[in-house]
Amino acid sequence: MVELRPIIEGVLLAMLAEGNVLLEGVPGIGKTYLIKTLGEVLDIEFRRVQFTADLMPSDIIGTNLLVQDAHGKRLAFQPGPVFTNLLLADEINRATPKTQAALLEAMEEHTVSIGGATNTLDEPFFVLATQNPIEQDGTYPLPKAQLDKFLFKLLVGYPSTDGLSEVAMRTTFASYPSVAARATGADILQMRKLVRQVPVAGHVEELAMRIVRATQPDSPHATPTTHKYVESGAGPRGLLGVLHAAKARALSQGNFYVSGDDVRAVAVGALRHRIQRNLQAEAEDVTTDDILDTMAGEVKEPVA
Repeated sequence: MVELRPIIEGVLLAMLAEGNVLLEGVPGIGKTYLIKTLGEVLDIEFRRVQFTADLMPSDIIGTNLLVQDAHGKRLAFQPGPVFTNLLLADEINRATPKTQAALLEAMEEHTVSIGGATNTLDEPFFVLATQNPIEQDGTYPLPKAQLDKFLFKLLVGYPSTDGLSEVAMRTTFASYPSVAARATGADILQMRKLVRQVPVAGHVEELAMRIVRATQPDSPHATPTTHKYVESGAGPRGLLGVLHAAKARALSQGNFYVSGDDVRAVAVGALRHRIQRNLQAEAEDVTTDDILDTMAGEVKEPVA
């Protein structure tokens, strides 16, 4: 059993750090409703796409259609649901790799290119995707290149007894509780600018670098756990993700600088989808989180 508050905090940290989030968990535990509520709280445009095997790239990014007006026939671009502020990619691993790849440009560049024209998405824009880790029939696992586009991978487990009781009390009445907007898109953009201005001391940046490098088996910072259980590790985008998320966490804790605790607090969420276990780890049923927790304890703190 887990508390859902850390999941909510992780989503908010990723949003402020200009990142996308992959939520992994079994059906029926509130992933979709969490994202929908987030759109209401932030007073931004929200759209949902249910990913299926027959979903086409044009169903996401849009397409050029032949239309007729007073000036005759012409091609007009009809934007898809990706043209929003908050996009929920529900069960993203059920779509084909071609359709999954249609999101790559939008997630990374915040643009959509079609028919030789590049269309810019409105800001703020971020993607929250979900996937079911249990049912593998008819699914297409996300390739590492696409997983790397997500700042966080958050594991959503079953709620605790108290949390489950709260869910039952709030959702078995005639209507769901109303949610009041607390921030706008403009507020989010201002908060993102502030996050980028948070300073990081040299020894804290060094700690983040050592943790990321420790995930790489051929690195001089690799630990015994790395050599034993890791096939491949995180790259430069992993380091940037850790630092950006640590800045957002520092502000959320009321601090104006990043500490080593901030780095360690966000490292697992930012790196668990960026390392690949080897056969020994799979044979011994050692999870990615187990590897990262042990590895982080083996990384030596740099001297301030």
